[in-house]
Amino acid sequence: MGCAEMRPVRKRFLHWLAAGALALLGACGGGSDSGGSAGGGNAGAGANVPSSPALTNVQEVTVDAGPANAVNALFTSVTVCPPNASSGCAVIDHVLVDTGSSGLRLLSSAVPAALRQSLPAQPAANGNALVECTQFADGYSWGPVRLAGIKLGGETIASLPIQLIGDPAFPTVPSACSATGPSENTVTEFGANGVLGLGHSQEDCGAGCAQSAASGFYYACGMAGCSSTSAATALQVRQPVTLLAKDNNGIVLRLPTPPAEGTVSLTGSLIFGIGTQSNNALGTARVLTVDPGTGSLAISIDGRVYPTSFLDSGSNGLFFPSPGTPICDSKFYCPTTPQSFDAVVQGRNGVRVAQTLTVTNADTQFKAHPEYAVAPFLGGTGFDGTTVDLGLPFFFGRTVFTAVEGRSTPGGVGPYVAF
Repeated sequence: MGCAEMRPVRKRFLHWLAAGALALLGACGGGSDSGGSAGGGNAGAGANVPSSPALTNVQEVTVDAGPANAVNALFTSVTVCPPNASSGCAVIDHVLVDTGSSGLRLLSSAVPAALRQSLPAQPAANGNALVECTQFADGYSWGPVRLAGIKLGGETIASLPIQLIGDPAFPTVPSACSATGPSENTVTEFGANGVLGLGHSQEDCGAGCAQSAASGFYYACGMAGCSSTSAATALQVRQPVTLLAKDNNGIVLRLPTPPAEGTVSLTGSLIFGIGTQSNNALGTARVLTVDPGTGSLAISIDGRVYPTSFLDSGSNGLFFPSPGTPICDSKFYCPTTPQSFDAVVQGRNGVRVAQTLTVTNADTQFKAHPEYAVAPFLGGTGFDGTTVDLGLPFFFGRTVFTAVEGRSTPGGVGPYVAF
């Protein structure tokens, strides 16, 4: 999920740090060029793969302003039930679709009280409640891990661990968590009713959290307070698609090309599985493998290589270093005229795909069209000197595949991206 400052009334989302940070600390992966453009560009490989209403592995996604007047935020709805139950369910709308994280996280306030009470606590190894600190680039979210059943498209997962952010039953946040930045424990702070993390990792933290009690991640909370704890992978918040019966090796996002000036909303498709049904074939999409611990690959901008970069539907712009491009009041780029940059996305397997990244003046965009939730040429500064974050504008007009680590697909074993 991506990062940045507030622009007037609209939030820029943040990329999750937990899994990648632990991967770097503890353990947690040459082709020819092809052309393309980012931010309202031409549809990528596989964009015309047909879908059928009879298929159960697809559901609608929408870019709109959502509950916090967002820009370039991709939402869907998730049906949440008590585990192993088909009644007592609720549909939670405006859940952010995020290929940069793994796991379903819902704001406690967005879940009806009766349903919240029916979701059992996931116990830590010592029997106390398992509670998670989810770290972002600009803050944190805090809340317990609970068990829930969910429905995606026409497919059902009987029980999986999810996080309830801002649960009032756990009001005290350990200092190692709260010190990571401002809290994002309400819908207004978070910018959505939750996040559906559909990234490369099977769990949100993986072996790093299973092997050690890393401060600032998982906690066991009881009457005496909360203490850092290890969390076996089976207990961690899990990438939901991995528990589907068939379409469990990845996802496909297919979004149309918006008008160049933007628009109020945009509707596309979230498809589960890669090469498992008639609507998720790879076709001619290029496969670019990513690091299995961090989900990163290399992206070069105007000849400079940024080795720990990523594609992320949960970021709302194209974020990369460009010292010569003016930055406006909203903290996004504000060039006097549209600026284009030559880019190459390179997988760990050496496959290279050439792109053109274009950014326009964000202040002009926001002032001219304050009602637009879709801004195809929105860009901003990178996190640091080694990272490019190709957020949602990169996904416009493309079909983008995200393969899960360790799962077989027609394009090889994940993790990888393809477009």
